Amino acid sequence: MTGMRARRSCLAVPGSNPRMMEKAQGLPADQVFLDLEDAVAPVAKAEARRAVISTLNEAVFRAPLRSVRVNDWTTPWTYTDVIDVVGGAGAQIDTLVLPKVLGPEQVVALDLLLTQVEKSHGLEVGRIGIEAQIENAAGLVNVDAIAAASPRLEALVFGPADFMASLNMRSLVVGEQPEGYDVGDAYHYILMRILMAARANDVLAIDGPYLQIKDLEGLQRSAERSAALGFDGKWVLHPDQIEVVNAVYSPRQADYDHAELILDSYAWHTSPEGGARGAVMVGDHMVDEASRKMALTVAAKGRAAGMSRTQSFHAREA
Repeated sequence: MTGMRARRSCLAVPGSNPRMMEKAQGLPADQVFLDLEDAVAPVAKAEARRAVISTLNEAVFRAPLRSVRVNDWTTPWTYTDVIDVVGGAGAQIDTLVLPKVLGPEQVVALDLLLTQVEKSHGLEVGRIGIEAQIENAAGLVNVDAIAAASPRLEALVFGPADFMASLNMRSLVVGEQPEGYDVGDAYHYILMRILMAARANDVLAIDGPYLQIKDLEGLQRSAERSAALGFDGKWVLHPDQIEVVNAVYSPRQADYDHAELILDSYAWHTSPEGGARGAVMVGDHMVDEASRKMALTVAAKGRAAGMSRTQSFHAREA
């Protein structure tokens, strides 16, 4: 996933809470998204839009990615969210998060509306990306088409709470296994379907939030499950969760160093100067083209996270 923008930690911030939006500006999340959807009461939607526009235009965020979650297309607010927020602060927005996506036509509709707003306000057409939340059974059934619906699509995001409700799951705890399910991971199929659709269409896969804010051990356990599968990051709801999530979705330093070593060594030994070999030894391990692809995945995640290698490659020593 060449040139991907890191989203290890994606911090949700209510657009109706000025204090939380101010605090979010200095936090070390990879992404901050100002929320106009579930975190904002219906009567506060209009005021939240104005607050989000003002914050985006005036604030300087430490997070490199700034996003806004609009309301879903089944509500009366989506259209106004897009034309007001993008029209008022589009130059400060990297992506729009579209919740409760049911099918590809909803992504296409957002793409078309974005294009019209960008043109009417003199913004670069196509620069603002889209992140689609998969939050119900219909969305998961259609996830492959959703992932391919628009060149603007940058990420698929799992929304666990609404998804649990859509399945009639007997649980009120988001992020843990439902009581009575003791034979595996109740969410494994959902996560893998989202991941497969994301990878097939070269977009990111982002895990949903862990709602037990004070349980950092539980958060780490939850994050490690999706990170082990290959997910790129996770939503966070509190500043204390950011450090844990950033660490989980970053390669370990030793793994990052080894991945870069593999890439450098393989590039050298497969070149005419290095002997044009198709398989080489790096330490005690044989490396071939498949190994290179695996190393590239780890290296890309490390580079996106801003990591620096601590070991250098010397061709004649490899």
